[in-house]
Amino acid sequence: MTTQTANKAQLRDTRKAVGRRSSNPGWFLVSPSVLLLLLWMIVPLGMTLYFSLIRFNLLYPGENEFVGLENFSFFLTDSGFLPGIWNTVVLVLSVLIISVVGGVLVAALLEASDFIGRGIVRVMLISPFFIMPTVGALVFKNLIFHPVSGILAALWRAFGAQPIDWLANYPLASIIIIVAWQWLPFAILLLMTAIQSQDLEQKEAARLDGAGPGAIFWHLTLPHLSRPIAVVVMIETIFLLSVFAEIFTTTNGGPGFASTNLAYLIYNQALVQFDVGMASAGGLIAVVIANIAAVILVRMIGKNLTDKG
Repeated sequence: MTTQTANKAQLRDTRKAVGRRSSNPGWFLVSPSVLLLLLWMIVPLGMTLYFSLIRFNLLYPGENEFVGLENFSFFLTDSGFLPGIWNTVVLVLSVLIISVVGGVLVAALLEASDFIGRGIVRVMLISPFFIMPTVGALVFKNLIFHPVSGILAALWRAFGAQPIDWLANYPLASIIIIVAWQWLPFAILLLMTAIQSQDLEQKEAARLDGAGPGAIFWHLTLPHLSRPIAVVVMIETIFLLSVFAEIFTTTNGGPGFASTNLAYLIYNQALVQFDVGMASAGGLIAVVIANIAAVILVRMIGKNLTDKG
């Protein structure tokens, strides 16, 4: 009887709390911004869904015939779809590995080393993140990867070797290098901040117990960086799924589909082949893939935070 009475009292208190929240005018004040946000998302999504169900080509704007799921079928069977998916996965995973491994090592070395000008080195390491993707891609294309006047070509000739046309022979690897150069500073910034918040007493106690730098890094620093690493992986994955400027500026997705990712394939369908219907279908497929990746990453990070909490 006592348990039933307590449960009834708790239920009554919950109902009162819900009633107080319902009568709170806060929801009325927030509703305009929420409505605007929903319109900002729903209207473009609705238009994309509409165009994906009709045959709409910019070269023949009057032929708006309803085709159902035909655009989705054509996009999924397009010759560039599988290479685009594969290149997207390789690009995202490669940049994540470079960012996380490089970010952890650079952040740990900067924190462990004390030398003159360390602040300047930190600023220089972080600065590529603030450069526009198009500018960074042009720098690599014309000053570093260029087979005639590039820095790598000059080094190759200095050693008596034949210069390599990186963008033609290794297009996807070149794109990975460019994107990793832009996103590595982001990982360094977050991980360096996390290392600075590490408890120094634990490290000092480990040193007194005879632990070396390697053991301290493996057993103390890496576990401490698990949450920041998860955040870096989530944020970078969301942005890396939509890499476009670097590909458009350097390789145009070629040769063939060698450096075409899903975002560039959708652009190619919409503004090169002028097939808005198929591009809209591809956009919806990309949205589904991005949301699946986001849900998985959020669940992983949530589990990480719960386990560490």
